[in-house]
Amino acid sequence: MILYIKQKVLALTDSYNVFDENLQPIYKVKSKLLSLLSNINLYDMSDNELFLIKRKFTFMLAEYEIYKGETLHAKLKQEFSFFKPKLKVTSPYGDYEIQGELFAMNFKITFNGELLGTISKKALSLGDSYKLEIADEKDATFFTALAIAIDNCLHNGKK
Repeated sequence: MILYIKQKVLALTDSYNVFDENLQPIYKVKSKLLSLLSNINLYDMSDNELFLIKRKFTFMLAEYEIYKGETLHAKLKQEFSFFKPKLKVTSPYGDYEIQGELFAMNFKITFNGELLGTISKKALSLGDSYKLEIADEKDATFFTALAIAIDNCLHNGKK
């Protein structure tokens, strides 16, 4: 399954639209204007909240929590690395590893060594644009939340 994530350029907050392979909108992502720690909501097209992404207060490496309702679904932590970004995702289902390429443009999502998805950032676009390829479409919503958390963790870290 392929999804396209496109950040809205003229929005006052981080806002994204998520499209399916046929470029039909399937999710929307919004953050609150005055949210101190950058809370981000992932909604379906009927405005039902699917996930809440919360930034944790840290001094060095970014950390995010992903909630489904009141339940903590996953923790994403940026790990120290020199050239290639590396993130670790812990969840009740097990641990995922997210390995980026140089300049944080492309990522592989693996679970127990198995490739479950890739995230590719489009260079030279107005706003951040990503192509998210997922092996199993049942992971689409969760991996979309992960992609948004990764974008905020690595590209919005100085806000």
